[in-house]
Amino acid sequence: MFGKRKQLDNQQFDALAITLASVSFFDGFSPAELNRVAQLATEVEAEKGALLIDQGRVGTECFVILEGEAGVYFGGEHIATIGPGTMVGEMALVEHRPRNASVIAETPMTLVAFDMQAFKTLLQEMPEVHRRVMATLVERVSRNAGTRPSGSDQDPDEPASEDLGPGS
Repeated sequence: MFGKRKQLDNQQFDALAITLASVSFFDGFSPAELNRVAQLATEVEAEKGALLIDQGRVGTECFVILEGEAGVYFGGEHIATIGPGTMVGEMALVEHRPRNASVIAETPMTLVAFDMQAFKTLLQEMPEVHRRVMATLVERVSRNAGTRPSGSDQDPDEPASEDLGPGS
């Protein structure tokens, strides 16, 4: 895949939990919740140009951007730039469908990754994560209504892009 991945030990969980406290997606989470998120996450470093998400491929993980920016591409066309605090890739996990867009690191990045099991655990254990993910999906559907390319074979109720901006 891309970049360096590292599993964390207990001391590193605490440090990551402190970092997560400053990430908008996790705003308002308790220290215990942030520590649990850190336990479920894998920290990832990605170089500029790394393909984080490949349009059309089956999704097996999602990410929350801690540092850096990524471009979102639909059919090869740049449609958005996303940055810290953005969750990316969760739509394919929720819907059990191929990726709707590609996401490429525009700068060196630090992210946390959640595989399907960790993501499912987050949704089950933390109602606020579930609420925020669902709100993000609803926001994307609303934002993308009417922006589908003509002749598209995608369902009109499905967003044209998996990741269109902050909170995605």
